[in-house]
Amino acid sequence: MKYIIVGLGNFGASLAEKLTSQGNEVIGIDTSMTKVDLYKEKISHTICMDTTDEFTVSGLPLKDTDIVIIAIGEDQGSNVMSTALFKNFEVKRLISRAINPLHEKVLQAIGVDEIVHPEEETAERWAKKLCLKNVVDSFELSDDFSIIEANVTAKYVGKTIKEVGFRNNFNLLVLTTIKKSEVKSSVGKTTTESKVQGVVTPDYVLQESDILVLYGSNKDLQTFLNQKNN
Repeated sequence: MKYIIVGLGNFGASLAEKLTSQGNEVIGIDTSMTKVDLYKEKISHTICMDTTDEFTVSGLPLKDTDIVIIAIGEDQGSNVMSTALFKNFEVKRLISRAINPLHEKVLQAIGVDEIVHPEEETAERWAKKLCLKNVVDSFELSDDFSIIEANVTAKYVGKTIKEVGFRNNFNLLVLTTIKKSEVKSSVGKTTTESKVQGVVTPDYVLQESDILVLYGSNKDLQTFLNQKNN
């Protein structure tokens, strides 16, 4: 995967390093030459540039980039301008960091695909979400083991837990499943609710709307999630 990460503060730099260490190609961008020099040996590529300048941004390999992440945290204006500029260039997937609730509303109005809250979410969690297919959320137990929430892929819909063989075939443990459903309030507003289904039995039939809660080694989780969907 190819990433562009704008803003090499604590969150942006940490995320860029983790994605690079997992074999991805990452372009880390910052207006500070000091930060660019600091991380040039740890990130695939580092560039010192102003991402609020349309001409400069147009020179980046945007068509070949899978995900652009705006991680600027100190300058709200630069964050918004950079986000809007990359959105105008119609990048494949745009993720931006929200600094406060009002800023988040602005980003939503711009139309970003996802919003990051570094104060609540770690770079480790985001690295896992970005690198592993179908991951909804994750919880790092140690350097080697995690609990993750993952969507059920089409190839397993209609199969039982036993038929998929999570333990025997993938060395993974299904802790439970989560089912999402739309609920209408008394004022007619529709919201999505998540309900934990409890301990699953081997005979439980997986449905398209299910979210699996899996426990295992990061290596086994990655192998399972990166399967082809056929």
